[in-house]
Amino acid sequence: MRLAYLGPEGTYSEQAAIDYAADFVRVPYSGIPAVVRAVELGEVEEAIVPIENSLEGVVTFTVDLLIHESPLKIRGEVIVPIHHQLLMNPGVGMEEIRVVYSHPQAIAQCRGYLSRNLPNAEHVAALSTASAVEDMNSSRYPAAAISSRRAAELFHARIVESNIEDVRNNLTRFVVLAAGDSERTGDDKTSICFDFSHDAPGTLYGALGELATRGINMIKIESRPDRRSLGKYVFLIDMDGHRDDPVVSDALDGVRRRASLFKIFGSYPKARISE
Repeated sequence: MRLAYLGPEGTYSEQAAIDYAADFVRVPYSGIPAVVRAVELGEVEEAIVPIENSLEGVVTFTVDLLIHESPLKIRGEVIVPIHHQLLMNPGVGMEEIRVVYSHPQAIAQCRGYLSRNLPNAEHVAALSTASAVEDMNSSRYPAAAISSRRAAELFHARIVESNIEDVRNNLTRFVVLAAGDSERTGDDKTSICFDFSHDAPGTLYGALGELATRGINMIKIESRPDRRSLGKYVFLIDMDGHRDDPVVSDALDGVRRRASLFKIFGSYPKARISE
């Protein structure tokens, strides 16, 4: 099996791919659209992409692709603890650092640490936490990178300080995409999106009531602009259960009847947090 992920090697996406299926052939791509497209074109069987971070919230790029563009289904999820390392090249001291490279989310997750320890350094966005190490190595100025322990090993960079994230409970949820979702396991969740053609009091309440009256636990609710007009939104819900469970199937039919747009992203086994 071939599994696409957001590369290069050393990213947290690669770690999620390893955690999901260490024996799969991992194929790196340079952006989330390319990762998703690889499955659609048959270059790989599955893809893994970030969808949510416990500190920064939903990954809008992934969610918008699922809503508006991709026919792929979610067939699995992986939750990866995110621990950022401050990397420098040998012989460079903290007092010399003028630039810090990393992915914008990683920089945001270490904002407090950077303000305390490198207050005068410029923050420069990299395509990924792994490519930040390459940017550091090619920098004209004394530089550091915020990246993963695996990236440090791959690029032979020096870890100056470990676990520099401001909040220790920093988790990223990744979803596995494929042509179809997963069979029932007895411990599943289902993800959907929907919107309404008309806005009226109680519209969303009625849709959510299809779950509540059947005793279905709603794990998460989000909204995204519908891209058609200002003030119109697509709602995204994760719920307990599999779409083939009779009670969940009935609830989904109820929501579908009330909605204009309705899409089941997939049913899949619930993840356990990796160590």
